[in-house]
Amino acid sequence: MSISTALANAVSGLAAQSRAAEVISGNVANALTEGYGRREVVLSPRSVGGQGAGVSVDGVTRIVDPVILRDRRAADADAAFSGAAQEFSTSYLSLLGSPEDPLSLSGVLRALDQSLIEAASRPDLPERLAGVVDSATRVSNTFNSVSDGLQAMRQNADAEISRTVEALNSDLARVEELNALILRYGSSGRDVAALEDQRQRVIDRVAPIVPLQVLQRDNGTLALYSKTGAALVDPTAATIGFTATPTITADMTLASGALSGLTINGRAVSVGSANDPFTGGKLDGLFAIRDDLAVSAQADVDALASDLYARLSDPGVDPTLLAGAPGLFTDGGGALDPLDTIGFSGRIGVNALVDPLNGGAYWRLRDGLGAVAEGSVGNATLLTTMQSALQAPRSIALPGGASPSRSMSELAGEVQSLAGVALVARETQATFATARQEGLRELEFASGVDTDQELQKLLAIETAYAANAQVIRTADELTDILLGL
Repeated sequence: MSISTALANAVSGLAAQSRAAEVISGNVANALTEGYGRREVVLSPRSVGGQGAGVSVDGVTRIVDPVILRDRRAADADAAFSGAAQEFSTSYLSLLGSPEDPLSLSGVLRALDQSLIEAASRPDLPERLAGVVDSATRVSNTFNSVSDGLQAMRQNADAEISRTVEALNSDLARVEELNALILRYGSSGRDVAALEDQRQRVIDRVAPIVPLQVLQRDNGTLALYSKTGAALVDPTAATIGFTATPTITADMTLASGALSGLTINGRAVSVGSANDPFTGGKLDGLFAIRDDLAVSAQADVDALASDLYARLSDPGVDPTLLAGAPGLFTDGGGALDPLDTIGFSGRIGVNALVDPLNGGAYWRLRDGLGAVAEGSVGNATLLTTMQSALQAPRSIALPGGASPSRSMSELAGEVQSLAGVALVARETQATFATARQEGLRELEFASGVDTDQELQKLLAIETAYAANAQVIRTADELTDILLGL
């Protein structure tokens, strides 16, 4: 080997080791950076005229584990969906209250029952009758609050869908843009690892919103599809459409056309169906709150309110009532239409006939809501009959099936119990999803940059760099000797 060949080999070795040290320092600096893919220098032997002439730096390879990355993104979507369901159940149970809470739905119904017992013991005392009206008002207000809270959750979910779709469209467009940059610069031999890191971070923002299938193309670009096969980026980004609804009421549903669904490039998506391209992620969870969970909860509370109305508007309880007339409770001041019970819990109120603040009189609780004149102050028959009506075992139709026969307050407790069971189940699901997500994130970091291993490589590079430098010094000394002959 000639001195010039040895010198060329050593110089190429120094260049290669310098590049490797640069890559390793970048790996160590970004060991905790999300979306960073570990880099490795790709080297190959170089020859001139069939003889070894050092080493060539062919480029820098970005190393990621595609299996762990895919599974972690799926876990992100699952955690987002289960988290939304858990958040709804927590809020709904908070609206209903716990059974032992006197201000809960079952608690105020128990208080109404107790106030009727107290009034029946002294029907001549106006304050006892006033206590019944106050208790009934708390009952109607509690029903109203639960209904309003459920509609607020639907409204919030609808607004969040709008914000999420806006962010999704922005990120899909960003993936398309990064694909174009990676294709342009990668085809000219430039290092595009930093662009790939940025693309991974953008896709990681998309993954919790909609479960993804990520397909690697030969030119370095990526195609994004939903789990059910809808194209999101390939090669252009799809446009997701959604129209927010300013005000949502209990009777408004997606099926009736009163609420907006989703579109992909102008084509309607079957939200909630087996072919829904967004099933399983954050969007699916938000639609579940707006169109399923809150609607089902509203039906439960409406069924309770309707049963309360029916118990106390029965002419068998109050003979002074005309057929179809409301009893102690009304639907916005009038009679409840049995075919229009959706949202009734938000409209239920106390009959003005028994409320002096609204032109009524307390004595009608004792003598009958249809009575035209005050009767005997000692007559407790109607008060006792109304209390018995609240205690009578009845069954109500719930979305999950008919309830057992229970008293009024016990039926409310049954609804609260069902809500509690659902919360426990959703908490369990969310806990599992979060644990799986965190476990996969740990695996992802473990398969990324190992700083100990990188520092070991740096020591080897230092040794190789010193060896190449020694070759250059030796070549320099030999050259000086030859020149001195």
